[in-house]
Amino acid sequence: MDKKAMLGPKVRRLRRDHGLTQAQMAEQLGISPSYLNLIEHNQRPVTVPLLLKLGQQFGVDLQSFAEDEESRLVAGLREVFADPLFDGSDIKNQDFRELAAVAPTLGQAVVALYRAFRTSRDDLQTLSERVADREKLHLVQTSSFPQDEVRDLFQAHSNHFAELEAAAEELWQEGRLEKGDLYRGLTDYLLNNHSVRVRLLPSDIMGYAVRRFDRHGRRILLSEMLAPSGRNFQLACQIALLRHRDLLNHIVDSSGLTGDEARRLARIGLANYFAAAVLMPYARFWEAANQVRYDIEILRRRFDASFEQVCQRLTTLQRPGAKGVPFFLMRVDSAGNVSKRFSGAGFHLARFGGGCARWIVYEAFRTPGKIHSQLAQMPDGTTYFSIARTVVKAGGGFRSPPQQFAIALGCDLQHAAQITYADGVDLENTEAATPIGVNCRLCPRLDCSQRAFPPLNHRLIVDENLRGLSPYLFAPPAGE
Repeated sequence: MDKKAMLGPKVRRLRRDHGLTQAQMAEQLGISPSYLNLIEHNQRPVTVPLLLKLGQQFGVDLQSFAEDEESRLVAGLREVFADPLFDGSDIKNQDFRELAAVAPTLGQAVVALYRAFRTSRDDLQTLSERVADREKLHLVQTSSFPQDEVRDLFQAHSNHFAELEAAAEELWQEGRLEKGDLYRGLTDYLLNNHSVRVRLLPSDIMGYAVRRFDRHGRRILLSEMLAPSGRNFQLACQIALLRHRDLLNHIVDSSGLTGDEARRLARIGLANYFAAAVLMPYARFWEAANQVRYDIEILRRRFDASFEQVCQRLTTLQRPGAKGVPFFLMRVDSAGNVSKRFSGAGFHLARFGGGCARWIVYEAFRTPGKIHSQLAQMPDGTTYFSIARTVVKAGGGFRSPPQQFAIALGCDLQHAAQITYADGVDLENTEAATPIGVNCRLCPRLDCSQRAFPPLNHRLIVDENLRGLSPYLFAPPAGE
């Protein structure tokens, strides 16, 4: 059987969402209730004719319905159970796959529970360190990670929000925006529809801020340090907060986020999504991306956007019937801190900790502004093609220098031929791919010379008379 045709949990959730019994759904699909029962328990595959019937009867997008979400959940469970907390547990990869296939909701709950556990453990460690230093006792406070909740919200929606795409298209019609003169169109719209004026101010007045909304004066103040693409983006972001606050609140309210910080961060993230959709309207951007084979330099010139804005927008092309290459994205600074991540295309980015030093994203800092490409293979054999380049965020002058980040954008090997950056790369020669991992703690590659930490599931051997390329020697896991 084709593993990707085993869609039992999805069929069961679809039936329950429509309030149907197995007999009722089976009748609509023209199959027997017993056969449907076997499908829901992954004892039978969903055939192509049956998949077409599901699309006709229940209006589901066949491509997204048939996509295999199991691998992402399996990777998350593998990361959870690699924690030393579970040393000695006889949990195998097959157990992860069975849980992801039979009870994906339960598996997601396990990952969420582990995230809460890690947060609590980190809080306790921080508290212990500060209590140990009596001079810092007054600084004791608990830490939370609302940004992780917001990332999960965007991940759950595959980084695509149809309502915001529609709202952005409506703005182009309502505001009579014109390609090539977007700034004037946005400022006119704000003045005519919201009685809000736009002012460009010197950096010494704006300070650290690049945009500030003066409610009482009905003004949007922009820093002179913003590039033209940044000015357009910030104006569109403010329009989302003024014109579509109810829509933003609706998405946030239905997301189950806890805490005011997470809700505010989500609202900002959704406003930023709307702004990108205004700068790069979906249909026109999707068509251009396919036409130029995802050449980011051409796309940024055509849509007057920055390199990072285009990369981020490429991860959102998930409209049914008009999908682009499923990309993953990560942004890091020179210290390895991850400030953006989207695990599309089945590529697993570690939720906890940094990334792999062998991955091309860190190489980008050596030659700023140059696009690097790489064929990389994960320990499970899956191969990905990715590119990386540095980007610079505007600063505030000599005393507030610009920030430099590296952006990595990639996809599964099967989509690489659609991308212009893969031209000249032997995509069939996977043996030449760079072996990478999620991060050092989770990577089973014991021969890596760039390892910064020992893996969680291996016992460390300390031998003062032996030194290898890596400072670590390991014993195999128990049972091997």
